[in-house]
Amino acid sequence: MADLDFYFDPVCPFAWVTSRWVVRVAELRSVQVAWRFISLRLVNAERDYDKEFPPGYVDGHTRGLELLRVAAATRAGHGNDGVGRLYGAYGAAIWDAPGGLEARLRQRGDLASVEPVLADAELPVELARAVGDDTWDEVIRSETDQALARTGKDVGTPIVTFDPPDGLSLFGPVISRVPGDDDAVALWEAVSTLARIEGFAELKRSLRAPLDLAALRR
Repeated sequence: MADLDFYFDPVCPFAWVTSRWVVRVAELRSVQVAWRFISLRLVNAERDYDKEFPPGYVDGHTRGLELLRVAAATRAGHGNDGVGRLYGAYGAAIWDAPGGLEARLRQRGDLASVEPVLADAELPVELARAVGDDTWDEVIRSETDQALARTGKDVGTPIVTFDPPDGLSLFGPVISRVPGDDDAVALWEAVSTLARIEGFAELKRSLRAPLDLAALRR
């Protein structure tokens, strides 16, 4: 049994930063993390991308769905640990590499760009074929629906569930950079405490530091 369900879309930078905090806390506190899927493309399937989103978002969100298909195929053959390694390799390629972010997020249908990421994660490169296999969308949609059922629909990514499947869930925490070890543990204790208080719903400020990611630095 996992201590935490972590729902991610590979193209969400906020999910990536939060996931690295979770990975560090898992090392410090022996927390077991289950990597789950939430697709921003499926969440926004009924919305008009041309009118409601900046240019390029439909490509990025579609690419996220394709990458999640590969993650679903990876879990089927290599378990939760394989998904964790793949997500780490995705983030390193998308968010921790300088330059070319927009091009990387618009590689719709591109298998060749996924193969070296799989190799970096020590996974078979043949899994890249899942990019175009929409039969994996059923499990991705099911987990997307599960995540939103736990928090309500008016949220973003990531979504975390403490003590799954019956524990309470939250959107976030949204952080701009991975904190040092002491602050990482302090944040974990604060968030996990809030998540276990029934009736707690939201704590937010819109003023925040820019995301500290190599792909977003100018």
